Amino acid sequence: MHLIINTFGTALRKDGDMIEISRKENKQRIPIKKISSIVIGTGVQISTDIVEAALKNNIDIIFLDKYGNPYGRFWHARMGSTARIRRYQLELSNHKDGIPFALQWILRKLENQMCFLEEMVKRRTQLFTQIHQSLDGLKKHHDQLKKMNGELNELRGRIFGIEGNAGRVWWDIYCQFFPSSYQFKERSRQPAKDEVNALLNYGYGILYGQVEKAIILAGLDPYIGFIHTDNYAKVSLVFDVIEQYRIWVEQSVLTLFSKRLIKKDFFQKLANGVALNDEGKQVFIPHLFDYLETSVRYHGREVCRKDQIQLDMYAFAKDILTWGTNNLERCHEKK
Repeated sequence: MHLIINTFGTALRKDGDMIEISRKENKQRIPIKKISSIVIGTGVQISTDIVEAALKNNIDIIFLDKYGNPYGRFWHARMGSTARIRRYQLELSNHKDGIPFALQWILRKLENQMCFLEEMVKRRTQLFTQIHQSLDGLKKHHDQLKKMNGELNELRGRIFGIEGNAGRVWWDIYCQFFPSSYQFKERSRQPAKDEVNALLNYGYGILYGQVEKAIILAGLDPYIGFIHTDNYAKVSLVFDVIEQYRIWVEQSVLTLFSKRLIKKDFFQKLANGVALNDEGKQVFIPHLFDYLETSVRYHGREVCRKDQIQLDMYAFAKDILTWGTNNLERCHEKK
């Protein structure tokens, strides 16, 4: 189970094999063995023995800000041949062979969006024409990206431009799937300008945490990106990789509205936008985690979505090692 604590003033402490949660006069005790992760919002107290117990039991602890962005975490990391993987990763990010590696995540993102729209055209027949126009637009941008060839540093601007154009196509159709009172004009980030974007931002924040963890456990460096360039304290590779998984948050948010589980009361007005409140988080966070833990067909077997991220990152690390061995090590041997 996922333990989600986001009520201000809540305290967590360890009592034997139990975690005790205290909220004012109320106390709740949960066996540590039943917990797979602990998600902690702002204004929550946690003792060091909780952290120790979590590390011993391989429980991920994630700290989220009010927008759902992870700003800290604890997990039990078991890294492999990290130094060699990261050295090859850095070499590849500046090499002409880095183009297919760099484009794979954006291409999968567009492919996921097109698959989603192909399903939606069967359900939203009133949007038949608009959906097919969007499909044509996404396919055009997908084809443009697939044809790219050259030096990554020279192509980076063009890649961002095509991705931006594809994004406008996607958001224009995606917003039409919501009730009219929740439809939005454009994508807005921090802060969100509307309720749907507030949910998306919070969901992406949680997803960032899952992607960053998978990258590090695979022995990759989250700060060495391919499309997103290096910058101080910028997890560039996380920004690259997350693109192919964003559809999960977008589908999860839309499902909440389809089931009529969202209320206006779940949001609070900010001076310049909208944010998800504690009541809304209590509904959305478990819903998103349930979605991420749902098993789907993946490479011929049933794998939950969250584990797909880890498997993908292990495969990516293996590809980098293979590339480095074939291109760098052999070059050194010839010398």
